[in-house]
Amino acid sequence: MPLIDRLLAVGGIRQAIWRRWYPFLTRRLRNEEVLLLNYAYEEEPPMCIPLDPADEANRACIQLYHHVATQADLRGRRVLEVSCGHGGGASYLARTLQPESYTGLDLNAEGIRFCQRRHEVAGLSFVQGDAENLPFADGAFDAVLNVEASHCYPNLPRFFAEVARVLRPGGYFLYADFRFSQGLAEWERDIAAAPLRKVHSRVINTEVLRGMDKNSERSLTLIVRHLPKFLHGLGRDFAGIRGSRVHEALRVGEISYRSFHFEKRSS
Repeated sequence: MPLIDRLLAVGGIRQAIWRRWYPFLTRRLRNEEVLLLNYAYEEEPPMCIPLDPADEANRACIQLYHHVATQADLRGRRVLEVSCGHGGGASYLARTLQPESYTGLDLNAEGIRFCQRRHEVAGLSFVQGDAENLPFADGAFDAVLNVEASHCYPNLPRFFAEVARVLRPGGYFLYADFRFSQGLAEWERDIAAAPLRKVHSRVINTEVLRGMDKNSERSLTLIVRHLPKFLHGLGRDFAGIRGSRVHEALRVGEISYRSFHFEKRSS
C-alpha cells in the first residue's frame, strides 16, 4: 500500500491531513470559481439535465449531486448537506429541487466563508461544523445528503449515528462515496451497523469514470496552474484525471464507488 494510503488509514492522521488540504485548495482555487470538489457522473445515454448557462462548466460534477439527491423527493423538505465543499452542489440543488431550506455544513472554515460570499440563493445557508458532532437538534432535518466525503472521517459509525440523530423519523439519508478494496469490508460493516434502513444501493464506477473523463482536461489545467509541482500527482488523484492512480483503480475495480438511499426508521 502506498505511504499516503497507510497514513490515511489512521483516523487522527487522516483528519489532520484533510484539515489542511481543503483550506489549502480553497485559497489556491478561489479565483477560478471552482465550485464543486467532487468527482463526476455521466450516464449512457447522457443525462442531459437542463442547466443554467452558468452551471454548464460544472455539468459532470453537478450530475453526481443530481443522481444522489434525486433518489428521494426533496421538494418542501428541510435538507442538510454534510461536507458541502465550495457549495456548488448545494446551490444547484437548492435552486432546482425546491427544498424548504438547505443547510450546507463543512469543517473547512475558509470554504464556508467562500460559500457565504459566493452563493446567494433563497433558503440556502452555510455553517462551519464537524460531521461527527453535528451542531443541530435531534430531528431537525427531513433529509441529509453526503457526497464523496465520508472517507475523510476518522469515525464513520459516529457520523452515521449523528445523521440518524438529526433526521426526523422517516427522513432520508442520501449518500455516495468510494473505498479502495482494502477498506471495503470495514465500510460495508459500518453501513450494515448504521441505525438506518437501506432502501437502495448501486455501484456507479462506470458512470463516475465517464464523468472523470469529461472533466480531465479542465482539471489538469487547474492543477498545473495552481499547485506546486511536487503536489501534481496528489492533485491528479484528487481530481480523478484520466491515467491517475485513482482513475485506474476505479477502472479495474480496486475502488468501489457506490450511491445509497437510506431512511430513518419510524419510532
